Amino acid sequence: MTTPTTNTDSAPPRRGQLDYLKLAYFLENDEPLAVQAAEKHWTHLGYLERLIEGEYLRRQARAVERRVEAANFPKIKLVEDFDWSWPQAINELKVKHLFRLGFVEQKTNVVFLGPAGTGKTHLASALGYHACQRGHSVLFTTAIDIVNHLLDAQAAHRLKPALKKYLNPSLVVIDELGYLPLDKVGADLLFQVISHRYERGSLIITTNKVFKSWPETFNNDATIASAILDRLLHRSEAVVIKGRSYRMKDVVEPAA
Repeated sequence: MTTPTTNTDSAPPRRGQLDYLKLAYFLENDEPLAVQAAEKHWTHLGYLERLIEGEYLRRQARAVERRVEAANFPKIKLVEDFDWSWPQAINELKVKHLFRLGFVEQKTNVVFLGPAGTGKTHLASALGYHACQRGHSVLFTTAIDIVNHLLDAQAAHRLKPALKKYLNPSLVVIDELGYLPLDKVGADLLFQVISHRYERGSLIITTNKVFKSWPETFNNDATIASAILDRLLHRSEAVVIKGRSYRMKDVVEPAA
């Protein structure tokens, strides 16, 4: 019985193999690092470790880019750029603690409540972006966009698959809840999103409406508003922001 042999002559060259394996960092850096290895007397293992680390970091960066792109942020916001001196009242320590992302791990919620222009969307976006960097899937949307999308899906008899867009991510940021009132159908559709995500995934919601006024947003239906608040506020963090609109800070009031 003969032992089969490997025909090494038919194996593709090293660079072809690296390309086939999609090891882009290896492909671009194996030769430059080999030169450094010779100059600095790295061990074979040290050389390999640097290649592996570079490949790992590149793939991590690409994964973050894909998560950020999928999140659909209107603009990237960072907590470092937030002007903490502008709001008349905000619990800075509480907000910064949220960036540890324990609420995402625990599948609980965050509500930013305050007047227009006080930084709710900035902080919600910054939290979502930070979650993307830490490996979580995120979706940023508005309450009205959710309703309009689901209305179209319902009309096309595709409501169930359309709902998955809002149920699959680890974190969904719903901006501007309460800025426009919803009719009964819209209120029911938004309730489905919040209800299905209850204890399954985290929400961040920004709103300009105090909780007692939420029935006005949901077609003056106190029952559905109460049901949404019950699910949303159970094991949640509420951040109240007080003050004037930051966007209006440079507007000079006319003289009396």
